This record gives sequence, C-alpha cells and structure tokens, in this order.
Amino acid sequence: MSGAGDLLHVVSNDTISARRKTFARLTIWGSGLLMLGVGAAQTLHSTGNAALGFENWRPTLYAYVAWAICLCWGQVLLHGENGKRTLFVLPAALFVISLTVFPLLFGLIIAFSDWNLSSPTGRHFNGLDNVRQMLADPFYWNAMTNMVWYTLAILVEYAIAFGLALALNAEIRARKFFRVAFLLPLMLSPVAVSWMIGKSMLEPRFGPVARLARELGWENPSFFGDPIVAKATIMIMDAWTFIPFMMIMILAGLQAIPKELSEAAKVDGATGWRAFWEVTFPLMLPVSITAILIRIIFKLKLADIVIAVTSGGPGGATDTVTSFIFREYRDRSNVGYGTLLAMVYLVVIIIAMTLLMKLADRITRPRT
Repeated sequence: MSGAGDLLHVVSNDTISARRKTFARLTIWGSGLLMLGVGAAQTLHSTGNAALGFENWRPTLYAYVAWAICLCWGQVLLHGENGKRTLFVLPAALFVISLTVFPLLFGLIIAFSDWNLSSPTGRHFNGLDNVRQMLADPFYWNAMTNMVWYTLAILVEYAIAFGLALALNAEIRARKFFRVAFLLPLMLSPVAVSWMIGKSMLEPRFGPVARLARELGWENPSFFGDPIVAKATIMIMDAWTFIPFMMIMILAGLQAIPKELSEAAKVDGATGWRAFWEVTFPLMLPVSITAILIRIIFKLKLADIVIAVTSGGPGGATDTVTSFIFREYRDRSNVGYGTLLAMVYLVVIIIAMTLLMKLADRITRPRT
C-alpha cells in the first residue's frame, strides 16, 4: 500500500513524437522571428531609415504577446508534464522582461534622437550627435565630479553613524528617547528638509543660523553663494537626513554581537579602543559594508535637495548628475539628450556598484 501511495506523487513524462517537437520548435521560432521582424521594421521607421513601419509601437507589443503565448504553449508541446511546470514561472518572467526590455529599448532609441519638446519638427534620429555633445559638455562632467565628492562624504557619515550607534548601544539614560529622536530626520521628506533648513534656517537675511553666524563674526553669511561652502552645506543637509539610516543598521548589528565576546575580551585585557578595533569592528565589517553600499545607492540618486535649494548653483558647484538631467528635461525640454545622459549614468552606476560589491566580497571573505 505504501508503494502505491508513493506513485501518486510521481509525474510521468508524456510520449512526445518527433512531429510534435518539430511543430513546437517551428511555432516558437516562427513567432520569435515575426516579433523581431516587426520590431526591426518599427525601429527603422522610427529612426527615419525606412518608410516601412507603423504609427506606434503597438504592433511590436502585440507580436511580443503572441510570441510569449507560443513560447508557453511550445514548452508544453516539447516537454509535456515538465513543460507545464514552467508555466508557473515563465509567464511572470516574460511579463517582467516586457517591463524592463521594452522601456530600455525605447529609451535607447530616444537617446540617439534629436527630440526637443519645444521644437515643431518633433523627434528625428541624429546618430552620435548626442554622444559628441555629452563628451564636450563641461557641466555634465562637472556634475560627475561632484558625485565623486558626494560619495566620498559617505565615509564621514559612516564614522558619525557608527559613533552614534555605539552611544545608543551603551547603557545610558533615556536611551529609547534618543533612539527615536535620532530617527526623526529619516522620517522627513528630503524636500521638507530642503525647505525647512535650506530655505528657512539658512536664509542669509533672516534665518536663525545666519543670524548666529553674524553674531560670531561672519559679516555676510551666505551658505549657498560660495561654491565650496554651498557644496559642503548640501553634504551636511543630505547627511543629516540619511545618517540615521546607517545608524540603525549598525545599531542592529551591534546588538547582534554576543555579550560573551565582549566579556571574553575584557578578561583578556582588551578594553576601550583596543576592544573596539580588535573585536567590535571586525565583527561589524559585513554590516558596515552593507550599510555603506546601500547608502551609496541612495547618494547616487541625490537630486531633490539640490533642486529645491540651489538648482545646481552657484555655477554648477552643487550639481548632481540627476539634478542636471532633470534640468535638461524641465528647463530645456531636451528629451533626447537628457535620455542619453541618463543611460550613460545608468551604465556608470552598474559598473561602479559591481566593482564595489566585488571589492566588498574580497574584504569580508577572509574574515567570515
């Protein structure tokens, strides 16, 4: 009886004939070639290289849906019961691909087009003109350079966050109150922080911080007039918003360290800075690297504070790549050039994060 019960869980393969397999392959490849042909025709039509095409991209979308259906059906014809199992995953995977591949391809077409919303001629393909403009654009490369400085500031943010986490992990009075108080900046919107601090407290005439600076001897306090001061002020505002995020991650890591290790370190004579450097910091290295990598991802998207407070000024000193691209869209209506800049920045982010993750894995591997 037990053997008969086990047979209920066995899925037997269907006997699939050669004609059935051939028909399934022809269906899959035929629908795939049809989709590629429709997409290629529409691409040539959109770039102005051929008159054959459609008014919009709907036929390409319909061809993709038809290919997806044929692919799912073909898996069942080819693999029988095993093919039916793939239907639990394959439709969702094809849907996700459609949400990423199609916008990416459309973005690439726009990136190599001259498309200004204020121009009556509309969009037309211009080859590598946008690339040449980008290579000769000093403001874009200035924004790239600024992003390097903004990213390096994360090291200072990490040191402050680690110090706060150590303080909140110690046995101090009102520890719960301070934990909530230090998390308040993270609960605020960056735009709200921009107006509350950048537009109000740092206002050069009537802002309380500016008044305090005059009392201390700064005759004409201008936090956004000098390029270096403006960049440092933006860094401080952004750090004030996101240091609590790093702090809470590091605090969680500190609380996960067994107390026996600290007690053993004290018995061995490791106290104070030595205990931190030889016990706490090595154990916190994986958490620290994770917090830094996530913070870098947030930093690379920095735009809202810059747009709301300085609009990239003075003279592009506080510009980020994202804020610069935003102005290309909003102020200059240059959709084609702005899309190319966004695509290039996406590639830079992917390469940079891949290298950083490999470096992080190399650093943590000997210690874990």
